Amino acid sequence: MHAKYISTIRWKFIWAFILSILSGAGLLTAGYKLVNSTVYLSPERNPSPFTMMLKWVINHIGSGPVLFAAGIVSFLIFFFLFTRKIISYLEEITSGIQQITKLGESHRIEVRTTDELGVLAENINIMSERLQHSLIEERAAVQAKNELITGVSHDLRTPLTSILGFLEYVEQDRCRDEMELRYYVDIAYQKTLVLRKLIDDLFEYTRVNSGGLPLVLEPLDLKAFIGQLVDEAVPELNMAGMTYTMNDYTDEALWIQAAPYELVRAYENLIANAIRYGKAGKKLEISFERQDDEAVVRISNFGEVIAESDLPHIFERFYRAERSRSQHTGGSGLGLAIAKGIIDRHHGIITAQSDMYRTDFITCFPLSKEPLSKTG
Repeated sequence: MHAKYISTIRWKFIWAFILSILSGAGLLTAGYKLVNSTVYLSPERNPSPFTMMLKWVINHIGSGPVLFAAGIVSFLIFFFLFTRKIISYLEEITSGIQQITKLGESHRIEVRTTDELGVLAENINIMSERLQHSLIEERAAVQAKNELITGVSHDLRTPLTSILGFLEYVEQDRCRDEMELRYYVDIAYQKTLVLRKLIDDLFEYTRVNSGGLPLVLEPLDLKAFIGQLVDEAVPELNMAGMTYTMNDYTDEALWIQAAPYELVRAYENLIANAIRYGKAGKKLEISFERQDDEAVVRISNFGEVIAESDLPHIFERFYRAERSRSQHTGGSGLGLAIAKGIIDRHHGIITAQSDMYRTDFITCFPLSKEPLSKTG
């Protein structure tokens, strides 16, 4: 601790001050003896101009004022020499700060000492890294906003163009009879439903990913919760010609802390996605298990395979594999992004796996204690 205190800037300047005084005093002493021996102890018959000048200065000004002036000059010179490294390092830090303040420019200052300047340089480097991280996040946010606008424009234009086309056909009285009129109106109506769903999904995605209101968490039995959602999805399963099975690999309830009205949207989207793309497999499978201190739910379908190149991107907004971009699927490209946003807000994790046999969406949540009211 003592060595650390002595190595501070304050003590470095104190040592520089003391050494400057001692060095200046030594230089003046040596100079005084040299002048004394030159002028008085070794008189010359024909003195040099320098010797005559020294005698004149000493006789007319005095040795005291001359020594005082020489002492000040020598002190300043030695103080500058002893502090030049500190001043040079301070100038380097100042130059580094000026570089960092330039927008978008990255700079790192070398940490050379353990004193206050070294600590300052280290903190400036940390600040620079955080600033760069903030700039990267800002650029990413701008890019995400632009991509969102592009995606919304693309996905809104398609059904809107169809609606306008069919309504224009009707408005111009080009229908041959009432049956054809009803046919075109029905198509326009279906396209309007697609448009409304896209707008609803977009609103939900924006709300979830902007943070929204704080979640009101409460104990939730994940098994009973998802079981109820699957029961409610039976009509959709029947329409798709699918059945479902539920596999329970743990005998205990899986209690988590969750906001049910938020989490229901996430699992509705996952189940709807499994039905939409799993029709060919004719089956939906849901399994529950406990892994360490986490509740794991696996929602599986046996239909379309997700290409390995698509797997890292399926939770991105508006991302859909090309073979699934058909409007016949009814997908908005936001369902999985919304599900991930909601699960992330619950401190959960969602991943996907797919092979020639099955596609799994796996969610994991931290387990919580069972409510006292349920334990009797």
